[in-house]
Amino acid sequence: QVQVVESGGGLVQAGGSLRLSCAASRTIVNIYAMDWYRQAPGKQRELVASITSGGSTQYADSVKGRFTISRDVAKNTVYLQVNNLTPEDTAVYYCNVKRFALGTSLDYWGQGTQVTVSS
Repeated sequence: QVQVVESGGGLVQAGGSLRLSCAASRTIVNIYAMDWYRQAPGKQRELVASITSGGSTQYADSVKGRFTISRDVAKNTVYLQVNNLTPEDTAVYYCNVKRFALGTSLDYWGQGTQVTVSS
């Protein structure tokens, strides 16, 4: 059963924009954070942006001022608006959903969406 699905990636020229979406299944409840990570070829996966159930946001220094994370609680969906893209932003972007269950924190990952920025 697919529970987290990303979309919106693609090929864009440097300076361009994309809007990534991540939809979590309605069966995932008690979500306390939804995050975007990315992984470039040969590099470790890194946290790009995070938003809590209360709406607090955090960003990696490399994307501050260019990326904006937002969330539609009713739809269990998180978005990542990515602007002024550079080739260094090329990566697979993954959504991570965190929720509380049975006294512990559980993670759900999507399959990723490819973002390729050409110079």
